[in-house]
This record gives sequence, C-alpha cells and structure tokens, in this order.
Amino acid sequence: MMDGILIIRKEKGCTSHDVVARLRGILHMKRIGHTGTLDPQAEGVLPVMLGKGTRLSGLLTEKEKTYEALMRLGIQTDTQDMSGRVLNRREVLVTEEEVRSVMAGFLGEGLQVPPMYSALKVHGKKLYELAREGKVVEREPRPVHFYEIEILEMSLPLVRFRVTCSKGTYIRTLCDDAGRALGCGACMEELIRTRTGGFTLEQSHTLEEVQALAGQGRAESLVLGLEEVLGEYPRILSREEGDRLLANGNPLTRELLSGDPGEGPFRLCSSGGVFSGIYQWRDDRGKFCPVKMFL
Repeated sequence: MMDGILIIRKEKGCTSHDVVARLRGILHMKRIGHTGTLDPQAEGVLPVMLGKGTRLSGLLTEKEKTYEALMRLGIQTDTQDMSGRVLNRREVLVTEEEVRSVMAGFLGEGLQVPPMYSALKVHGKKLYELAREGKVVEREPRPVHFYEIEILEMSLPLVRFRVTCSKGTYIRTLCDDAGRALGCGACMEELIRTRTGGFTLEQSHTLEEVQALAGQGRAESLVLGLEEVLGEYPRILSREEGDRLLANGNPLTRELLSGDPGEGPFRLCSSGGVFSGIYQWRDDRGKFCPVKMFL
C-alpha cells in the first residue's frame, strides 16, 4: 500500500477517470482518486491521490492552476474547443492590440458560465449528458479569478497564452468569451496544465513510466509522501503525555504541544515524530482540533 500523491502527466484523448482506472490496475490498489478533472482533450498535470493520500482531497482541490492554451479565432463550436460541432465561422479582422486588450480585460475577479459540455451536475445529471441529448439548460454564473494572462505568441487567427486562475475555471469558456468580445468568435485548440498548486509538469510522470517502474517493484519511488505534500504547513510535535489523545484523533490543549503553531493549520506529529494529521486552533473549543487525520 502506498500513501501519498503521484503526479501524472495526462495525455490527450483520455479522461481523468481513465487515468485512475489504469493506475488501479498498474499499482493493484483500489483506493485511488484524482484532485480535479482535466478535460479529455487536454494534457498535463493531474495529481493522483493514493491510499491515505485520498484524505488530502479537500486540502488540494482549492489550489490555483496554470495552463498554456492555444486559441483559434474565427470559429465557434458547441463544446468551445475544436472537438465540437462548428456553430459559426467568421473572418478574423481584429488586430493583435485588440486581442491583447480583450484578454487583459479578464484579469481579476469575474463570473463565468460553465459550458454545457462539462461534468457539472444539474438536478443529478451531468451537463455533458444533457448536451449529448441535445438539451441546453440554464447554468448559474460562477465566480472565478484570473491572476495572470500572458500572451506567449500570436499569429492570427492563432493566439497562444498562459493563464493562472482559480479552481473551477474553464479555459475553453475563456476562449469562447474572448471570441464573443472580439466579435469574431473563438474556441480552444490546445490545452496543457503546467501547474496545479505546488505540483508542476516537471514533476509529472506518464502512465507508461509508472507501469515500467511498477514492473520493477519501484513505483513507490515516484510517490510524494504525505508530509512532503503538506510541507507548507508548520511541523509541530506533541508531548509524550499528548500522544494517546493524538493517536485517537482527539483535540489537544496548548500545553500538550512542544511548540507554538499559532492559530493556522499545522502538521502534528507524535513525540516520536510520526505524522498524525493536520490540526488547527478552534476558539469555540479552546483547543487544537483535527482538520484531517492520516493515522
């Protein structure tokens, strides 16, 4: 059994669920999950949680993400990328400066309507399932934040750009929205996720690499351990008299800790250094209480 995070470089044409299914076969493990869906036509960083690492889900999915995308102006599709049915074709008469100005206008906080071809659920049914039935339902705009949008290369009608954004943001929809603002339409042609939270493309491994090492009994060498993944949180030890409470996932008073963690989340280990979980101060309890336990 392996516990931690495996950074996969997802390839085009497979779903995030496909990656998890293949890893279950390669690693002979059932307890595997991913931290956030990556479109089938997209590639790049897909952190996969193994064993006790599945408890990290809520701590990892909130992180910001960075993508590199290729947008094609002049074409609008029902999926907002080149895999969909073409709805409109228009001549591209905009200038590079107009493109830069429109893209810059998305920086900061805003609202985005999720695409119909997405895994979001409405009344218990995924939007893409409804879309395949030819149905279009109203979707509530969701708050998103674009921290960075940088044009990397422009040869109209193609625009390559890098974007760093909040979770739940659709780059396909950004392309579609930009095309509408420019008046010529646009869709996404390529997408690669280069970073999610602290995990980068340079750390990632293909499924073929994982399978090769698994065949040698060395797949565990690719796994980032729980404490390594949670390295952003301070590390505090309990005192010996607090070990029993910690082992049972109970709250601890300040006197039972060997250091002062402040009030923010921190990694709490036994007096012997065994990592137990993430704790945080709670005013209503007057104690440090567990956020996530990993025993």
